[in-house]
Amino acid sequence: MRFIFSKIIRGYALIYWIQQRLRPKQFIIFSAILIGLTAGLAAVLLKLFVHFLLTHIERLSQNKQVIEAIFPIIGISLCVVYVRYFNRNKLGRGMSNILLAIAKKSSILPRDQSYSHIITSAFTVGFGGSSGIESPIVTTGSAIGSNFGRIYKLSYKERTLLLACGAAAGIAGAFNTPIAGVLFALEVLLVEANISAFIPILIAAASGALCSKVILKEDVLLYFKLQQPFDYMNVPFYLVLGLVCGLCSFYYSKTFLASENFFKRFESSAMLKILVGGLGLFVLILLFPPLFGEGYMSIKQLADLHVVDVFRNSPLAVLGFSKPVIYLLLLLVIFLKPVATGFTLGSGGNGGNFAPSLFMGAFVGFLFSSLINELGLSHLPVSNFALVAMAGLLSGIFHAPLTGIFIIAEITGGYELIIPLMIVSALSYAVSKYFMPLSIDGLKLMQKERIYTTNTDSYLLSNIDLTEFVETGFSEVPEEADLGAIVDAVSVSKRNLFPVLDKELRLKGLITIDDIRDIMFKQELYRKVTVKEVMRRPDYIITAKDDIRTAMKLFDESHLWNIPVVIDGKYRGFISKSTILEKYREVLITTSLE
Repeated sequence: MRFIFSKIIRGYALIYWIQQRLRPKQFIIFSAILIGLTAGLAAVLLKLFVHFLLTHIERLSQNKQVIEAIFPIIGISLCVVYVRYFNRNKLGRGMSNILLAIAKKSSILPRDQSYSHIITSAFTVGFGGSSGIESPIVTTGSAIGSNFGRIYKLSYKERTLLLACGAAAGIAGAFNTPIAGVLFALEVLLVEANISAFIPILIAAASGALCSKVILKEDVLLYFKLQQPFDYMNVPFYLVLGLVCGLCSFYYSKTFLASENFFKRFESSAMLKILVGGLGLFVLILLFPPLFGEGYMSIKQLADLHVVDVFRNSPLAVLGFSKPVIYLLLLLVIFLKPVATGFTLGSGGNGGNFAPSLFMGAFVGFLFSSLINELGLSHLPVSNFALVAMAGLLSGIFHAPLTGIFIIAEITGGYELIIPLMIVSALSYAVSKYFMPLSIDGLKLMQKERIYTTNTDSYLLSNIDLTEFVETGFSEVPEEADLGAIVDAVSVSKRNLFPVLDKELRLKGLITIDDIRDIMFKQELYRKVTVKEVMRRPDYIITAKDDIRTAMKLFDESHLWNIPVVIDGKYRGFISKSTILEKYREVLITTSLE
């Protein structure tokens, strides 16, 4: 232990020495290489471990599906035990955790996330949980980049860049797809990126892919060889496939979120969550073997047209493997995949939706093209449609069309399918975004933290705390007062807006100087005109549940410069549009200078 500790200290000292002798931009490039190699090795380690576990479970089960279906319960239980006793229930699952760190935590991720996601996802997916390891790999790589930047005291902007480098290297290492890794980091994680951010991310992704290329074999990687070239005569069917993928992406997102949220009712009992989720997974995997684990083997079998092998161990095999039965089984797997993934993660497992989206896409594309061929409408290349639909589902679920396009282009070893990939991914993304404006992770983040990361303005606004801007320097007028009391308030106030309150400090109305200008100097009316006669009901108020975007929308709709704030039914003050805009300009200037 002392030897290892001394080596770590020497390594830290060496990198610090290098940092002092390099220019900041040169050190970022050097850091990108180190982070890329580290995140790539982490991805390779996780892939190998999961492959090792799944292979040995397959041998232990000896093609007995009832035995294989038991293992996911064991994996989820081990994951829950680790999170509870070694991680203090602070795992931080999903990419929404990374987006939150970027938006609200100065791009700082906990140190333990550099390894905890590898352990927990290995337990979950390695024992057959119906999920993927790519999201944990992304979190691991991001944590490596974030903590490297924190150790060497880099700025927020540099830390965010290194975090993205780690994520890109993780994806590149998991699939041996460096371009897809770069595009994923830019599409999903970075709110904005200029040309200077490309170089470090490119280098990190290349380093991560190099680890995968050197260490992993094709049987571990998701790799395909195209069997048929692209035929432009099939473009109309690719157009329809894009629409189908968009609808399926929407279905996946809604069903997954509903399935995962189902387990919130069992928050008080981890054991009950495991039992309910484990039993549900047991039944699903027992009847539908392709739902076991990542499902990459099933994808390869579909691409090789060995569809019978996908369901051979299922008890439903007694129905035979006629085409109607096969098509029905494929359809059921498509409908049940998001449920299985939601059960896996909702019951306490750790994983992501990357692999499930590719899995579901392969089944959608295979079923779609097979049915078209069966109806005699055309003779479509089934394997190509399965591959293209994988990109379509990934694009629609993650709202990342470029990532979807290039990940399939790279794992097929070329760009023969680039045109159908672009068509299907773009249409799927457009349809999915129409029905669901935010991706799964974006929606989780918005619901939990009210943070939006879809564009620069929204991102900067999400960092502004609305409660900072409540102004209380307004003269308050009692509800039962008369015009004389209003004039007294005007005489001592520097404002031209006056809130009317009852005895419980509830806002009853507003009065401006314009409302009383014609009568405020007529002293004979001071005791005759009451507040209720001249006040007006507030058409717009800001409450505790409103965020900065809602407030800006209210200002735009009302054309007002001050809107009252009411929290728990009581008046608290006003928020000024000019104050928010001034703060926004400060944040924009600060961000551009970092």
